Amino acid sequence: MRVLIVGSGAREHALAWKLQSEEVAAEVVCAPGNSGLARRVRCLPLDLSDPRAALDLARAERIDLTIIGPELPLAAGVADVFAAAGRRLFGPSRAAARLETSKAFAKDFMRRHAVPTARYVVCDSAEAARTIIRSHELGDRVVVKADGLAAGKGVVVADDAEQAESAVADAMELRRFGDAGTRVVLEERLEGAEVSFFALADGVRALRLATAQDHKRVFDGDEGPNTGGMGAFSPSPLVEADLAARIERDIVGPVLAGLTREGTPFRGLLYCGLMLTADGPRVIEFNVRFGDPEAQVVLPGIDEPLAPLLWAAADGALTATRCATVADAHVGVVLAAHGYPDHPRSAQVITGLARLERECPDVLAFFAGVTSRGEDLVTSGGRVMTIVGRGASVEAAAARAYEGVARVHFAGMHFRKDIGAKRQHEDHEEDEGRTRKAT
Repeated sequence: MRVLIVGSGAREHALAWKLQSEEVAAEVVCAPGNSGLARRVRCLPLDLSDPRAALDLARAERIDLTIIGPELPLAAGVADVFAAAGRRLFGPSRAAARLETSKAFAKDFMRRHAVPTARYVVCDSAEAARTIIRSHELGDRVVVKADGLAAGKGVVVADDAEQAESAVADAMELRRFGDAGTRVVLEERLEGAEVSFFALADGVRALRLATAQDHKRVFDGDEGPNTGGMGAFSPSPLVEADLAARIERDIVGPVLAGLTREGTPFRGLLYCGLMLTADGPRVIEFNVRFGDPEAQVVLPGIDEPLAPLLWAAADGALTATRCATVADAHVGVVLAAHGYPDHPRSAQVITGLARLERECPDVLAFFAGVTSRGEDLVTSGGRVMTIVGRGASVEAAAARAYEGVARVHFAGMHFRKDIGAKRQHEDHEEDEGRTRKAT
């Protein structure tokens, strides 16, 4: 099997690492990839916004299975182009991808199909949004979401009306997120622990993967602005067997059935971002591809070949409903550039990689925002790389990950020092009735 992975981040590096470890894949190619990933995988140029270019590349490379990593190609309709050409691709159609590409569509879809989520209002003007905020129709504190794709940065969990109105102005009037902020979704602010639930889907059936918990805010203690993710751990101890079955029954099942009834069956990875409230799990958001940084901790925990599962999902032929996983936990720590998420500093030389490989051979390093300058790898984006540790517990895996972090350096390197720690205090806060910030 020849596999093409489309994308350029640490998620795609993790996918390539997993597939290369399997005898099923004869060769793995990435496009466009990055300079760190290119140390182990052949990388080819590709415009992620051009589905036809992806198809031409798959033909030229005699690819058997194309896997889409990021959301941009899916939003551009790459799955539709491949389907029309009769080529196998793992990822949903443009219509099904609206679960992620339009938050307004996702909320209206959940209402139509009785999928549990927060109360909401879709606003087409800043004035309408301010009116809803001031009416307290959704409560004293709301969440403001840009409707379209905003690279994980279009959500503001407001503490008061003033902050909510400022977020509306940023999105709709200052156009901080471009066309993504033409509309906004206002939601009631839920309280509880946040978890990520993943399922491979073939249009009808779903195969559950491991769960994870992400750390969205840039600073320790869940302070600062939202980012694309500063780290994650898997599995989540908050999702036990009974709760997982409830999520499959009340959320995953109705989503797949609803999309099929509406003529847009979902084949790909359904990522459910959930808030575990006192009234049960509620959907915060959907993604329609592997998450980043969640993929970096979920994929190493899969204890069976992934390629056949992705192939079966793409063909509408899944037979299993569970995926074999290792007993250990994985913790991933994102190393970010100075100034991330708003103004990341680039062109900083990354050192210590040889030391990391030599002294921590069991610690994984997945590259994202990096490029080459002579013999050096240098930073070229906000999230530079993810360091992943494995251990018998989340604590042990985190300790191993931070041992790896200590070997790597670049000027202005920033990372959270509490990845994996919040699972304990979330349990205690729930017991004591304290409130938490939704992330």
